[in-house]
Amino acid sequence: MSSRAITPRPSSYRYKSEKRGMTYNIMLVGQSGLGRRTFLNTLCEREVIPPTEAPNPDTANVADPMKFDTYEINLEEEGTRINLKVIDAAGFGDGLDNTSCFKQLQDYIEAQFDEVLVEESRIKRNRRYRDHRLHVLIYFIAPTGHSLRELDIELIRRLGEYVNIIPVIGRADSLTVDELAAFKQNVMRDIDYYKLPVYNFCWDESDSDALKENREIMDFIPFSVVTCDEVIDNEYGSVRVRRYPWGTIEIDDESQCDFVLLRYILLNSHIADLINYTEDVLYENYRTKKLEVGGFAEGEDEDEDEDAAEESHAASAKKQE
Repeated sequence: MSSRAITPRPSSYRYKSEKRGMTYNIMLVGQSGLGRRTFLNTLCEREVIPPTEAPNPDTANVADPMKFDTYEINLEEEGTRINLKVIDAAGFGDGLDNTSCFKQLQDYIEAQFDEVLVEESRIKRNRRYRDHRLHVLIYFIAPTGHSLRELDIELIRRLGEYVNIIPVIGRADSLTVDELAAFKQNVMRDIDYYKLPVYNFCWDESDSDALKENREIMDFIPFSVVTCDEVIDNEYGSVRVRRYPWGTIEIDDESQCDFVLLRYILLNSHIADLINYTEDVLYENYRTKKLEVGGFAEGEDEDEDEDAAEESHAASAKKQE
């Protein structure tokens, strides 16, 4: 199904944010070599991360521990300013034992939720507080041509309740058209079989027009990604391409990859949905569990305050008698 069938729809959230700018946080996760750097540069249409230096041959076989590299970019999409923060989980999945990577990621995401929870409990809140909650996690799947690996399944299973996970196939150009179609089917079969909580574009069923569009988008998951490493001029103007000895791939050609659709989703049509789902569903679920574990559920503190007020009132009335 062609992505051209999808009709752009307005976002009231974006329109309200035109003047003050929209705070938007994305995390990139995937093994080294799957194109996270060029993906970010192509997404932002500028060089955010410069090319890395060639590794030292003497230490190339030693995996570096995972770390979080943060990049802040100011974008403007259709008149709306976006204050984009991108966290790149460099080194994820590069070791033999990646157990600590899962914990690091989960701890990081929970820490952003905890910051908001603390801020909400303040008597006087910080009007300039910057929300660091992750609104979307782009997970890069290796183009094995077979199915999801244990690494992929474990990450989605552990983090899906905390963040909107959108799976993409990195370096999708390494597969033929038929291989890519079969690989997409295998990935979706695994997601259904293991009940992996990837982001459901159809979570809001109140808008019938949007629901139809979102069902079409679901057919593209996982999105095939090919990123740009060069801009060339042809008879139609400047074209972003990836060059090979046998020719070039135009990344803006929707028949060759899903990058254009994915960028449109991330920075235009679905930015409000991703933010709202994070705040209204994922964070609220986390907040409820956190308060329950802390010894009181939401509403119990209010009941205690009411009981204390009643006892104080009764004691005051007794003294007056």
